[in-house]
Amino acid sequence: MINVSQVKVNSGSVRVPRGEGVSMNERIMPSFSWSFFITQEGRGRFSMGFLKKLQSENRYVVFFFLYIGFCISYIDRSAIGLALPSVSKDFNLAPTEMGVVISAFFIGYSIMQIPGGWLSDHFGSKTVILVALTLWSIFTFTTGHASTLAGLLFLRFVFGLCEGPYAGSCYRAIAEYFPRELRPAFTTGILSSNYIGSALAPVVIVPLILWFGWRGMFQILGIVGLVYVFFYALFVKQTKPQEETKEDKSKKNKYFLHLLKFSLIWKLILCAFCISCINKGLDAWMPTYLIAERGINLKAVGYLTPIPFIASFLSTAVCGWVMNKYFDKKENWMIVICAAMTAIFLYFMYNAETILWVVIFQCGVYFFKACILGTAVAIVLKIVTGSIAGSASTLINMGGQVAGFISPIIMGYLVYAFNGSFNAVFYYLMGVAALCAISALLIPTRKEDMLDLEK
Repeated sequence: MINVSQVKVNSGSVRVPRGEGVSMNERIMPSFSWSFFITQEGRGRFSMGFLKKLQSENRYVVFFFLYIGFCISYIDRSAIGLALPSVSKDFNLAPTEMGVVISAFFIGYSIMQIPGGWLSDHFGSKTVILVALTLWSIFTFTTGHASTLAGLLFLRFVFGLCEGPYAGSCYRAIAEYFPRELRPAFTTGILSSNYIGSALAPVVIVPLILWFGWRGMFQILGIVGLVYVFFYALFVKQTKPQEETKEDKSKKNKYFLHLLKFSLIWKLILCAFCISCINKGLDAWMPTYLIAERGINLKAVGYLTPIPFIASFLSTAVCGWVMNKYFDKKENWMIVICAAMTAIFLYFMYNAETILWVVIFQCGVYFFKACILGTAVAIVLKIVTGSIAGSASTLINMGGQVAGFISPIIMGYLVYAFNGSFNAVFYYLMGVAALCAISALLIPTRKEDMLDLEK
């Protein structure tokens, strides 16, 4: 008969056998401990439990990863504009072809805006974000291997398709992880990443081009994106919001269809389109303009191009406060003023005699154009019911994205038609700023707080 003794382990007690063939370790440790870690099942449980502990539902952790992802997306999409002078030499591109290369991304990106939102609604934000990030990082990497113009256009188009779902999925993630009262603030916070990413792009990309060439730069950006995918998957936990009822979905669809009947929405879309023609056009062509027309080198471009994006960032920080305090129900006049100031600064920017003044006036352009975009989105969020706020905002965003593939082509054609001169380009930009102001003037001053979507 085997005797037993009481042995205390970690303030608890276990009964272990005393007899021959029983080691000291077996006496003082529970018999399952080592086998748990040694067996395949035990290792699997341990690793899964460890990974689950790493994954967080903390809203601030999620926001951090969403913000970094947006910055990466803007760095990746900005790369082609900064690399364009080098790319055009390798492929012997005409200005119109350079414009098409830039626009290829925005065509694919625009196509996937609405489908991307649908995918995130059905599969959750984390799944769509991981797939989008993985695919666009792969196509960023393969851009460095393009050997023909057709191949380059295809890669940029597919890159746009892959990145397209990210924005909608980020906004979906805000809805998943944040309570309703915090969503507007954090949605606005996410938007600021656009300008931070754009400001960081020259700082990151120009040295990479100088050290590794434009092909090596794209390859490195692709690898960085894939590394980020690993950390996002590791630290962010998937969650889903409460499912909507059929009645809720039916009401949302009805509200959205009624929304399309309001001329106010279409005028705001036109404002967003016009100002995005300036936004996307300058973002794409400024490096080429500074090198070809102003005679500075790529290294100097890397120092100068981030500065105006700081002005855009500051604009988004104050424009909401200014709009609510001084232009409540008169937001159209804020757009008119900002559009006029954009046109004025564009004129001074082009006629500036020194690079310093070019950058100073460009900061003015970027400050006021960013204010217009922020105001257009804010108006929509103020006047529509919360259930369709996301869909309504998508309409405004679509206006901007359409401009993304139209404006670079127009600017490329104008440079080509006028033998490399940017004179016509700046008159075109001032013209669309004037059209934005006219569209805003046609918006009636609001008397009601919200649109009546029940009729």
